[in-house]
Amino acid sequence: MISGSHVVLYSTDAEADRAFLAETLGFDSVDAGGGWLIFGLPPAEAAVHPAPSPGVGLYLMCDDLAAEIAALGARGVACSEVTEARWGLVTELRLPGGGVLGLYQPTHPTMVGGR
Repeated sequence: MISGSHVVLYSTDAEADRAFLAETLGFDSVDAGGGWLIFGLPPAEAAVHPAPSPGVGLYLMCDDLAAEIAALGARGVACSEVTEARWGLVTELRLPGGGVLGLYQPTHPTMVGGR
């Protein structure tokens, strides 16, 4: 039985991105040995979308996108312009190492939190 999932973020500045996840987003972590941090994430779901080439994207979900953008802004995080997709309100934020995380307020039924 599959009991969980593990997301890997590849980074040009792993230490800065680890600090961002811990200090800015407030994710708890465990040390897997030698200072290698493994972060706890909110409950997850997976979707498969058609695309011209294979890939993976990480989107964090929230109940109130405007409030989350304001909270992130107070911590010095700039988010992209909000767009309205068929499935929710969406923005992106850039990690210090150059990666991009999506952040959205879903308008579709989800597998997280009984929505």
